[in-house]
Amino acid sequence: MNDTASKIRELNDLLRTKMIGGKFMISAGLSAEGQKTVAKVLQAVRSFKNFNQNNDPYKEHDMGIVNIDAKNYIWKIDYYDLDYMYHSPDAANPLVTKRVLTICKDIEY
Repeated sequence: MNDTASKIRELNDLLRTKMIGGKFMISAGLSAEGQKTVAKVLQAVRSFKNFNQNNDPYKEHDMGIVNIDAKNYIWKIDYYDLDYMYHSPDAANPLVTKRVLTICKDIEY
């Protein structure tokens, strides 16, 4: 594994597990499920550990699927420039990258 992927993974895990280093967004569909479901999904995303070659081929921990109450929810981390206008020039560098973790129902993806 290269140093860039390791740094990206570290920053992604920090956002996902501790809510540090970026923003969380939830979709309208997830929000409509109610506070209890949103809380369960957030907890499942924060504790997600099922990374493997199929869902994390670059070992960056940037996407996953959680199942809550027989429904699938997808989470994805995207990397933006400091103005949230364009893709980050270097996702491994937090000085030039703003991270956004978005969670949605699978049918919204």
